[in-house]
Amino acid sequence: MEQSKKRILIIEDDLHIAEGIQLNLSLQGYEVILASDGVSGLNQWKETCPDLVILDVMLPGIDGLSILQSIRLTDERLPVLILSAKGDPDDRIKGLAFGVDDYLAKPFNLEELLLRVERLLKRGSWNQENGTTVASVSETYRFGDNRIDFKTHTAHCQMGEISLTEQESKVLKLFIAHRGKPLSRDKLLQIGWGYSRKTSTRTVDNFIVRFRKYFEADPRNPIYFKSLRSIGYLFDHAD
Repeated sequence: MEQSKKRILIIEDDLHIAEGIQLNLSLQGYEVILASDGVSGLNQWKETCPDLVILDVMLPGIDGLSILQSIRLTDERLPVLILSAKGDPDDRIKGLAFGVDDYLAKPFNLEELLLRVERLLKRGSWNQENGTTVASVSETYRFGDNRIDFKTHTAHCQMGEISLTEQESKVLKLFIAHRGKPLSRDKLLQIGWGYSRKTSTRTVDNFIVRFRKYFEADPRNPIYFKSLRSIGYLFDHAD
């Protein structure tokens, strides 16, 4: 029985670079999909279920690091390789903190890229077979009298046991991963929903109202999900 081709998604706005990588990966026997901006990249990731993502940092619509965070909220095993012209060590540190598997600065050596791709795909297959993963947020999380079970998508709170939607779980994971750090509405929309910066929506505010209803003793005077004027929202709690 013929083994199915490994599928690689390239999210890169420089068409010359993207098509060059696509050609060389195709010659290696991989199925390659291209996306030229952040929004279409996220959509392609959801629709095609690739075995590896090659991701540029500076992208139109949604930046690469926001895409990486969005992927990691639902898939912690998918290998992600960042290609970036940015040589700033802080940029590399952010990528590693958000769960990138490998990092290659532009301009890069093509043979090195191909070897890194091969290594990441082998490691990704091993992880899938052996069930290994590096969790960014634990399966259960407690704060105050609240407990969230991300495995079953349930929460135990003042309302008793409630069922969480997949999107509620995803946004809660995002807040927990950024505990104590302000998150703007734009950043929440980019990472949590895959919306571009140009999108204007009350979606985030509606979710905050819902979370306060679930987890705050007094939703009108929240202590966990706080509003920051002209900034966005902050999730935090005492240990």
